[in-house]
Amino acid sequence: MTRRSIFLLPLAFALALAGCGSQPPAKRYPMQGDIRALDPSAKTATIAAGKIGDWMDPMTMEYFIKPDSEFQKLHVGDRIQATVVVVSDANFYVTDVKVLPKQ
Repeated sequence: MTRRSIFLLPLAFALALAGCGSQPPAKRYPMQGDIRALDPSAKTATIAAGKIGDWMDPMTMEYFIKPDSEFQKLHVGDRIQATVVVVSDANFYVTDVKVLPKQ
């Protein structure tokens, strides 16, 4: 190993580590809502949800449901508890779905 490569190796390692930490970690929020519509081809559900942490005020909108086994639990009219995973404002999905008993 040359003297030059001894100096370049730590620099290359530091640059590699810097690139790994550029994306902030995803945030997870509890959610409750009502299923208004389902799109099996897109694996999305339109959910009328209450306030979701500091991320979203009460709103009805479409959410991707992951994984497919979670989507299979859902029916229009269900009331659910779930977790919203927010990677960015444009990249989010619902998981850990629990269908609540009818009242």
